[in-house]
Amino acid sequence: MDTIKTIRFRRTAIAAALAATLAGGNVLGMSAAHAISQPAQISAESWQQGPGSFSELVKRVKPAVVSITTTGNRTTAIDSQQHQFSMPNMPDASPFNNDLFKHFFDKAPKTPKDNEQHEYKGAGSGFIISDDGYIVTNHHVIDKTNEIEVVMDNGDRFIAVIKGIDPKTDLALLKIESDGPLPFVEMGDSDKAEVGDWVLAVGNQFGLGGTATAGIISARGRDIQSGPFDDFLQIDAPINRGNSGGPLFDAQGRVIGINTAIYSPSGGNVGIGFAIPSKMASDIVAQLKTNGEVARGWLGVHIQPITDEIAESLGLKEAKGALVASVVKDSPASKAGIKPGDVITGMDGKALEDFKDLPRLVATTKAGNHSVFEIHRQSKASKIEIVIGRMPGEKVKQAMTEDHGAPDSAALGIQLAKLTPEARKRYSVTDSSSGVLVAGVESGSPASKAGIRAGHVINMVGQDEVKTPDDVIERVKSAAKQNLPVVLLRIDDKGDKRFVAVKLAAA
Repeated sequence: MDTIKTIRFRRTAIAAALAATLAGGNVLGMSAAHAISQPAQISAESWQQGPGSFSELVKRVKPAVVSITTTGNRTTAIDSQQHQFSMPNMPDASPFNNDLFKHFFDKAPKTPKDNEQHEYKGAGSGFIISDDGYIVTNHHVIDKTNEIEVVMDNGDRFIAVIKGIDPKTDLALLKIESDGPLPFVEMGDSDKAEVGDWVLAVGNQFGLGGTATAGIISARGRDIQSGPFDDFLQIDAPINRGNSGGPLFDAQGRVIGINTAIYSPSGGNVGIGFAIPSKMASDIVAQLKTNGEVARGWLGVHIQPITDEIAESLGLKEAKGALVASVVKDSPASKAGIKPGDVITGMDGKALEDFKDLPRLVATTKAGNHSVFEIHRQSKASKIEIVIGRMPGEKVKQAMTEDHGAPDSAALGIQLAKLTPEARKRYSVTDSSSGVLVAGVESGSPASKAGIRAGHVINMVGQDEVKTPDDVIERVKSAAKQNLPVVLLRIDDKGDKRFVAVKLAAA
């Protein structure tokens, strides 16, 4: 049914375009026949032919592309959500209707029952960005996993640790340790990529590893309603399950995108894929590498698009800008006097063509910056200066204590996070649980051997209660300084509380 609607839409669009051409011809004093019989001439010199072969390019970049396999535990309900985005309020004829827009990270659960915890294995892709082993992939590839294994093109295998995540853009940064320098690829500038440019996708399709496919950039700036910062490249290079997190190369072998999702009725490729632009990813990855988290600007408003009807009712000349639906209490916007019903039309001299331009501009502005916003209120235009705040979010830290003689003797091998409402929902943590969330566990680590898993909550270290990641880290450091062989952690596993002894000394 969706296919039929799409075909009808296309025919209507062609008819409308033809009618517009005919009308334009009459206005210009040209006959319709003349307009149609004289197509635009493209010289041979201006036509950029595609490469005769991608073989040299593939040989150059393939060693830096890795396959990622993961294991973890999730409930059936959570797993099903990982395969697709929720697409609210989409029209029936929308190409993103009926849950056809999917991540293409391959997960294989073991005969799960509804709402039952089960083990799954996943297969995705990634790429090395520096010779010391930093790897970029999608967040959904490694989300809530217990073990992350990286397989190189030459067959070498490594256990990876998570250095930082950014769920809002679906990006993650991993790290592997190697005895020598590793092959890597460079990030390019996606802003220079144009519709029609050749692209090459390399990744772990269907878990087969090292698969290369080619195509072109089909469109730019796609908003697929996956998050607040959508600005995807649309491509027709065939990508399938397992490609998720893999690189999209330009003809020079530079990464201009991270393959993230496909539109598919069947789960397989139908020629419509989406990649995160490298311009966005480069900034995110740099922050994850330095801080382990992303610091974004924050305004504190809920917005909605301006329709023609809304523009007319508010006395706006054009349906552009962002309508403020509500203002967060004590937020930067609230303190500056922004009110519901205001229309934000520009920020720091940049006009808002679309309402989603606002969160993108604010997010890339540093906290503390004084920004000037153009406001339309009561049929009058004005300017308001607002001090940008820092977006509230989940801060993830890796609980690795200091070295006290023996290598890694005091390393727990866990990632910790604040127990926010968002984190509770993501990890199915009950409202009655309090403490610090275990967001990830390194395979083979002391914590892993003690049975600690992602989604557990630590509420005591020794006999002391803990409420923040810093509380846990400080108490573990204290135990290490006292040369204690183990540290005692009280774990809350969905209401089941128990103490677990985790070794600090090397075995």
